[in-house]
Amino acid sequence: MVKMRSIQRGVITLIGVVLVIVLTACSSTSGVDGTGKVQVTATTGMIADVAREVGGAYVEVTGLMGPGVDPHLYKASQGDIRKLEQAKVIFYNGLHLEGKMTSILEKMSKSKQVTAVAENIPVEELHSGQATGGTEYDPHVWFNVKHWMRATEAVRDTLMEADPDHAEQYKTQAATYLEKLQALDTEVREKIGQIPEESRVLVTAHDAFGYFGQAYGIKVMGLQGISTAAEYGAKDVSELRDFLVENQIKAVFIESSVPAKAMEAIIAGAAEKGHTVKIGGELFSDAMGAEGTVEDTYIGMVRHNVETIAAALK
Repeated sequence: MVKMRSIQRGVITLIGVVLVIVLTACSSTSGVDGTGKVQVTATTGMIADVAREVGGAYVEVTGLMGPGVDPHLYKASQGDIRKLEQAKVIFYNGLHLEGKMTSILEKMSKSKQVTAVAENIPVEELHSGQATGGTEYDPHVWFNVKHWMRATEAVRDTLMEADPDHAEQYKTQAATYLEKLQALDTEVREKIGQIPEESRVLVTAHDAFGYFGQAYGIKVMGLQGISTAAEYGAKDVSELRDFLVENQIKAVFIESSVPAKAMEAIIAGAAEKGHTVKIGGELFSDAMGAEGTVEDTYIGMVRHNVETIAAALK
């Protein structure tokens, strides 16, 4: 009798263990965690921030690329692949910003919900990237806030489709965030407009600010092309140095995700020609600021950039 009870307890324990394993497996493959939140994985910090704003309490967002990470050169680790596989929804920029990761994301789109947020922007509003050593289109769409509003709409629509039970909540939260972005767009226009027109020249490490320049009326030049994967040479350095000297440009900007060495060489070259150029500050281009800082949000990142540019060029 004792032996029989022992066997029964063993069977019950075994069933319990199997049940836990099955439930865990179901949770990871369904993309919904134990709290019922939709598991979302985003490639860049900017996209992860939008997903959190639109998704609110109904999503759990994991970002792959942290502060200071260059998405053009990023290579997915095994841990990244696991995060992508476990997600119910994947958001990425598209337009080849993620470089070699693009093929992985495209394959995953056959078995789960994968959205390239930049593809919500009409093709006629995109810039060609080929002229500056990049891909077919310039992927840095987030520097035009109105373009990022379209990206936000893509996130909203995807979450509403993936989790229809909370569709209204996603719609409402997106509307609130879109109002903030509209206000941000107006703020950027006003601050750049305060810079004297002849001083509106933005020189950076790589050509990431094309959409920003067109949207807000400032001339943009970069040492490297659209992608940091494109090499620059001595000719590029000397041409940019000469441009600074001839046009009496007083400030250049470094980027958080690009080494500052090349820009420092240009400053030294200008000094040899008798022209003083200073570093106007550090801009966030392909990645946001450190976790817990004001620049750890898309809106905070844009505000930092605009304030830094305006302070240096005024």
